Amino acid sequence: MSTPLKIAVVIASSRPERAGPTVADWVMEGTRNRQSATYELVDLARQDLPNLDEPEPASSGTYTRAHTQAWAARVAAFDAFVFVTPEYNHGIPGQLKNALDFLYAEWNDKVAGIVCYGSNGGFRAAEQLKLSLNELQVAVVRAQVELSTYDDMDPSGAMSPREYQSAKRRTMLAAVERWGGAMRRLRESVPA
Repeated sequence: MSTPLKIAVVIASSRPERAGPTVADWVMEGTRNRQSATYELVDLARQDLPNLDEPEPASSGTYTRAHTQAWAARVAAFDAFVFVTPEYNHGIPGQLKNALDFLYAEWNDKVAGIVCYGSNGGFRAAEQLKLSLNELQVAVVRAQVELSTYDDMDPSGAMSPREYQSAKRRTMLAAVERWGGAMRRLRESVPA
């Protein structure tokens, strides 16, 4: 691949005192010295997206609001995503669902990895996220990281992941890069 993939590490939670930035920083630590991709943090709390307010469905590609157009340009620039999501009430945060729902084509034929966290590791949020990503034609790699707020973070909220979590992170990132390269070639082969 001539140019490195561009991968967003998306912080899904927007609530105050959230663990998302700490978890995302831990993910970013694992991206150092990777040759196939560059990684960039994207914090949904800073995207200035209101509740979905477009008059047309995202699949129409008709974006009338400046914030939607800006979000579309941001998402379109990435080849792949790593979603860092907590589990809230057995699901993903509303901010993440809203950000996904604003767009359609900009997500298509890309790949995602998931780093989920919660008292039980965030498994249910990951499963819910996979359903939405599937509808947006985003391929989700099987390898994911599930972090326990009890076992992988200390009482202050700082990361203290169990020993095997770094290997899981490495495996997930490698899969995202491998699939991201394949999906980029797929997107490039589609006639305009």
